[in-house]
Amino acid sequence: MAATAADTTKRRQRGQEAEAGTRDRLVRTASRLMQHGGYESTPVKQLVREAEATLGSLYHFFPGGKQELAVAAIGYGDGEFADMLRAALDSDPDAARAVEATAGVLADALAASDWRDGCPVTATALESVGRLPELQEACARAFGHWQELVAAKLLASGLPEEDARDLAVTVIATLEGAEMTSQVTRSRTPLLLAGRHLARLVGSYTP
Repeated sequence: MAATAADTTKRRQRGQEAEAGTRDRLVRTASRLMQHGGYESTPVKQLVREAEATLGSLYHFFPGGKQELAVAAIGYGDGEFADMLRAALDSDPDAARAVEATAGVLADALAASDWRDGCPVTATALESVGRLPELQEACARAFGHWQELVAAKLLASGLPEEDARDLAVTVIATLEGAEMTSQVTRSRTPLLLAGRHLARLVGSYTP
């Protein structure tokens, strides 16, 4: 009886692991495809095929269908980008140099992807405005999360809270625009220039 119970537990665990793996593949695949082409240009059939899943599994994990999966994918992209941003900001104790280093990290990552892997939410954010409120809100949360990371770095450097939060919005907005320009022009230059001038701006506020 004990052996049977143990076998049952193992089978249940394997089933749970398989389910978690399928859900994770769906989310990661959706995030990648939406990063490249946005929400509307990500067909469900292509998504499940590349995730090595089925339509049934998609609706099992995401009863709301493609849109519910897209919200999860935006959250995944938010987390990935946040990890990169956090590591770059932590690379130098000086806030101004850290912001410039962040622009360099983004430029290197973009070039390494052959200019394909820009911001994980930009394409979806632009097409969701006024049309897909749940996706728009998820994208807004991602931008807010990244701003909080920059603000925390600036606050730790001694900036007053209002200045730190205002500058954080400026830093993320500038890097987002520069990243898009670098992607279109296939050049690191827009990001590197943005980083250099943001560093000067942040340095002018640093005590």
